[in-house]
This record gives sequence, structure tokens and C-alpha cells, in this order.
Amino acid sequence: MKAVRAKQDKASMTFINVVSVAVPLVVAILLGIRQKIDLGAWTKVLPHVIGAINTITSILLIYGLFLIKQKQIQRHRKVMSLAFLLGGVFLVCYVLYHLTNPSTSYGGEGFIRYFYYFILISHILLSLVVLPLVLRAYFFAWVEEYELHRKLTKYAFPIWLYVSVTGVIAYLMIKPYYV
Repeated sequence: MKAVRAKQDKASMTFINVVSVAVPLVVAILLGIRQKIDLGAWTKVLPHVIGAINTITSILLIYGLFLIKQKQIQRHRKVMSLAFLLGGVFLVCYVLYHLTNPSTSYGGEGFIRYFYYFILISHILLSLVVLPLVLRAYFFAWVEEYELHRKLTKYAFPIWLYVSVTGVIAYLMIKPYYV
């Protein structure tokens, strides 16, 4: 039985590794594509949906932390699963937007411009780091490997929260420049 579990865990870790590499590659390719697909004007609202998703995710992450500190494990599990699901919805919206619309340039000047790019670059770099951490943390919780889950979330949680919050900040700063 342990051998079967180890084989399943290895396959799951391989899948997580593939997804952790494939997602950033697909996003990078999408950002580089100059010819965009026309799916209609509705795609122009996607940045606002993405901003809302990041806001809700940030709130859920903080609430999930509160719940686990209160030992409300089942509620914590539901809240964190919703945050995880929103991550998937975010990814779909993000890909759809960048597949159909050119990137928006930030128009601010002076110090605020440097601040925006610091937020944006740190957000992007840490989003690359957090994806495999969150996938593993969620997997460990799913298979009831709670000690591994706890050890990993010490790193995954603050990075995920930072990425979510900086996503909101970047959105609010670039919002006036969306066409």
C-alpha cells in the first residue's frame, strides 16, 4: 500500500512540476504574441475582473489564516480551497485578456513610476515562485500530509498573500490607463 502511495505522490509531484513550468512559459509566450485574437469587446473588462479576483483572494487568504489560528480546520479548508479555485479563475482570465488585448503601458511619471515597476516586477517574480509552493501545499493538505502542509505554508502563505495584494496595487495603479 505504501508503494502505491509513493508512486501516486511521485506522479503528483511530477504533474505539479510540469504545471509550474508550463504556466509561466505559456504566459510568457502570450505576452510576446503581437497578433491578438478578437473575441469581442467583453475582454476589455477582464482586468477589472482580475483586480476583483486578487482582492477577494487577498481577503480569503487573511480569513483562512484567522480560521486556522482559531482551529476551525474545516472552514479553513473551504476558504483556502476557494482561494485556490480563484487562482485558477484568475489564470484563465489573465490568459484570455493577454490573448485578446495588447499590454497596457503605465503612464505615471517620477517616483510613482518606479514604485509601480517595483510592485509589478516583484509581483511577477514572486508569482513564479509561489505557484509550485501553493500547488504542493494544496496537494499535501488534500492527501492529509498535514505536517508537510504546515512546513510549506510557512513560506507559501506570505508569498501568496504578497502576490495577491501587489496584484491589487498594480491593478489600481494601472487602472486609469486601460482603454
